[in-house]
Amino acid sequence: MQLKPIFLSLLFLLLSFQSATAQTYEKKIDSLILTGFGNTNEPGGAFLATKKGKVIYRKAFGKANLELDVNMTPDNVFQIGSMTKQFTAVAILMLEQQGKLNVNDPVSKYIKDYPSGDKITIHHLLTHTSGIKDFTKMKALSGIAQKEMKPEMMVDFFKNEPVDFAPGEKFEYNNSGYVVLGYIIELVSGQTYEDFIKKNIFEKAGMSHSYYATDRLLIPKRAYGYHQKEYGFVNKTVISFSVPFSSGSLMSTVDDMLKWQQALNQNMLLNAAETKKAFQKYKLNNGEEFTYGYGWHLKDINGTPDREHGGSVFGFKSMGVYIPSEDIYVIGFSNCDCHSPTEITRNIAKIVLQSGKK
Repeated sequence: MQLKPIFLSLLFLLLSFQSATAQTYEKKIDSLILTGFGNTNEPGGAFLATKKGKVIYRKAFGKANLELDVNMTPDNVFQIGSMTKQFTAVAILMLEQQGKLNVNDPVSKYIKDYPSGDKITIHHLLTHTSGIKDFTKMKALSGIAQKEMKPEMMVDFFKNEPVDFAPGEKFEYNNSGYVVLGYIIELVSGQTYEDFIKKNIFEKAGMSHSYYATDRLLIPKRAYGYHQKEYGFVNKTVISFSVPFSSGSLMSTVDDMLKWQQALNQNMLLNAAETKKAFQKYKLNNGEEFTYGYGWHLKDINGTPDREHGGSVFGFKSMGVYIPSEDIYVIGFSNCDCHSPTEITRNIAKIVLQSGKK
């Protein structure tokens, strides 16, 4: 009969240990984030860390709107910039799974007049090895930045620029390639990129707070974007989201991005064979391997392989890290391009990874 008090004591100790562990996590991660997001009267950010699907950290810092003096919450919606490329890559693989295209198809199969389109493949576009000119590096960009551009107009904007290198010769991060991919998604599916992503990814994964970016429509819990000048903060530069298009025009929340990661893990959107294509390293023409799959950088955290990608668009920065072996996912968003969540997010992943190995 003496077992009951002993059992209760052990249970109490276990719960106390778990609580202490959670508090240690929280203190470590708090101190890490506060180095960059410590001012409560500035634009801020939201961070989420999970392990094996369980949320171990979820907090927001600073202001979602400076003019209205609104505090940031973990529910706020951010522009995610180049993390959009993950969705574009998966959309392409979904179309391949449906038999509507092949990643080894030449671009000319879909865009007849694309210069050297018979030599550039969808695979080259996905892996940033196409050599086509990155439109973000073109001086003429300012002339179209606020114009409403159809995907075909965007492709026409850069397609006749001299190439930087032959397809497959080197890896060089390239936004233009992902704009071409978005146009191909529209041509093959018969849907707009926005509708395709919404119906085939957001709705299937239950991402009810994710959107194709807009400055016109009302977005509940939108975080407003800012730049920092010498004299203080200003509202973000206005651009037409039809310009970054499928290379950087989506919006989401930290919780929805977790749903995205879980949908990929559970093969909810792609079968295992197609999913594998996104997360394997590929080789250049000379046989040299590079550290990018389809829409993700494939690197490591303290020697443990991870999948990661960041984003930067006027007024916002984002970063996501996933460690497959430990099922650790960390996502960080900022609503000022003066505060980068990149290293903080990677360092949070290190803390969670190290704690699991003790």
